[in-house]
Amino acid sequence: MNVSIPLSGMNAAQARLDVAANNIANLSTDNFTRKEVVQADLPGGGTRVADIKSAAQAGSNLEADMVEQLQARNTYMTNLSVFKSNNDMLMGTIIDINA
Repeated sequence: MNVSIPLSGMNAAQARLDVAANNIANLSTDNFTRKEVVQADLPGGGTRVADIKSAAQAGSNLEADMVEQLQARNTYMTNLSVFKSNNDMLMGTIIDINA
């Protein structure tokens, strides 16, 4: 497995978490426009942040940003688990080769 696939997922999840946190931090900032992360698939697997755009509706949306943070966290943790599993399998293969 290509380790760049779960790594790209972790990077995209981190960007989503950062944007949602920034939106929450600026709830009471005058004229602040929420941002949203747009992701795109990578050829061969994985994802990337294609754009960070202004939200379609003006104003704050605390509920959406809280849900986004939870989803981003879960996505990050899932990709981290895949990354660790791949690493464990690789280490097992190296040990078998050296044995």
